[in-house]
Amino acid sequence: MNLASFSAALAVLTCGSMTSSTHAFVAPTLSYQQTTKSQQLLQKQVLFGIMDEVNSDAFDLSSLLQNDDGEPSNTEMEQAYEMFLGQLVFSTNDPRIDIMDNYDLCVDPKWLSWLEKKIGNTRDVEEKMALKDLSDMIIDVKKRVELSQAAEERKAQEAEEAEKNRIAAAEADMEKGRAMSGTDVLRKAAAVDNAGVDNMVKEQEGEQKKKTFYETELTPEIRMSYEDMCSKVLPPYKPGDSAASVVYNFYDQFDAQFIKVLNERAENGDTGSQEVLAALAIEQQKRVNAATEALKEVLSKGDPMRMEGAIVKLSKEGRIDEAFLLLLEANADQAMAAGATGPAELMTKLRKRAMAEKDKQSATKEIKLLRQLLREDDSSTREQLLTDAFTPKEALIVPGTAANAERAIEGDAPEEEKPKPDVPPPDFINCCKAVLLNFGNLNINDEQGDLSAKIKQIASEAEVVATRIYGKGMSTREQQDRAWKEQTTSIFDLETLEIEAERRGETAPWANPDAGDELFPGFGPDGKMSIGGS
Repeated sequence: MNLASFSAALAVLTCGSMTSSTHAFVAPTLSYQQTTKSQQLLQKQVLFGIMDEVNSDAFDLSSLLQNDDGEPSNTEMEQAYEMFLGQLVFSTNDPRIDIMDNYDLCVDPKWLSWLEKKIGNTRDVEEKMALKDLSDMIIDVKKRVELSQAAEERKAQEAEEAEKNRIAAAEADMEKGRAMSGTDVLRKAAAVDNAGVDNMVKEQEGEQKKKTFYETELTPEIRMSYEDMCSKVLPPYKPGDSAASVVYNFYDQFDAQFIKVLNERAENGDTGSQEVLAALAIEQQKRVNAATEALKEVLSKGDPMRMEGAIVKLSKEGRIDEAFLLLLEANADQAMAAGATGPAELMTKLRKRAMAEKDKQSATKEIKLLRQLLREDDSSTREQLLTDAFTPKEALIVPGTAANAERAIEGDAPEEEKPKPDVPPPDFINCCKAVLLNFGNLNINDEQGDLSAKIKQIASEAEVVATRIYGKGMSTREQQDRAWKEQTTSIFDLETLEIEAERRGETAPWANPDAGDELFPGFGPDGKMSIGGS
């Protein structure tokens, strides 16, 4: 009986759209109500057969599963929360993607309260850390969504105010026009003739005076988005920590936008921000000096092939970082500006090799592919990279499984696996979503704008390539419609499956005379359903 009520609570977890209610995990209210009058009528009703009894209310036990307030019991909600937590923890996707896909459930106050209690009651250290990381991700995604909504609301208000000002200015011009004399009208007409040229000149001047990234003003949403980061790197510090140690530990998180926030705080007299910026400058100089020594070590090899070998060695030692790549780029640009084509090409080649070696250290193949695509400006080259990654390939090496080892001992051929792509398209799309959630607001440069535009372009190109290789995908509704229409299987399809099974040395279940009742549980060897205990 608890199982039936729990299934009603879990129905909310699997539905696609959430309706407004007290909280996200409210189960639908059971509609059964029994009155004294209906009981009397039921007692007086005469049943003439089994179906009359089945169709009656005699087997309706839903009232026993219902609380006084019509909501699921605490046990049911506990099971529903555990089910949802397992869905988040054991998913193969990036956790932030699953959080966004189930946003209403994840930010539900009662669910967050239950998760905090579970973290406090968990004694296993690793489980506690994993649940704490999940809770921090949910809070972080919630803040990002709220900041995005606040930014959109602010832009909408600014656009509305600008439209009001434009209308007010137009009305003021109309009032002035009514009071103009004939001579003034002619002067106005002459000014209108020259307005087109003046506007073109102003547009050209505006393009030349376009603000760079460092000249743009910080918005309130940007300041709020870096509050957590400021709390990590600004004093007061824990015992044993200092500005230098904090900068060293969080160095990779100091992006250009965050440095602008710290500069603004420092200009307003914040001594903590001034100390952090000074420590950051020292740390940057240390890394540049280390990158310079590494580059000298590479160039000392003399031969270009040996130089590339030195870069491979540096990559294995973990010495290829942002400073090293920037130093190679700066040397290539300087050589090109000086007209030294040979050294410029060498530096560019070494930089590409260094980036390729750094890509090999990526956690997944999806990240590696995305980094390669982001660096490539040519759309045809990007298309070729996507095609190579998405095309299924046969494995050249047989997997070393126990089953294949037994087959080799017996002299049989190992079990062959189906061709697989290096990067499955769904995994790559999920990777793009994760990068958009984490770094979508970062600027590539002043010309290309933020990272989100580039990733969306790459995702659209990936969709075209995947459709060309695998065909058009089906939505959930289309899959359900196909399953409904093709619910029967042709005898010719069964024959094809049977022949393929025999070719593999197997036997189709329906062609095995010794299968007995193993084909379908509850059916006898004669194919008839067994009913009852006999």
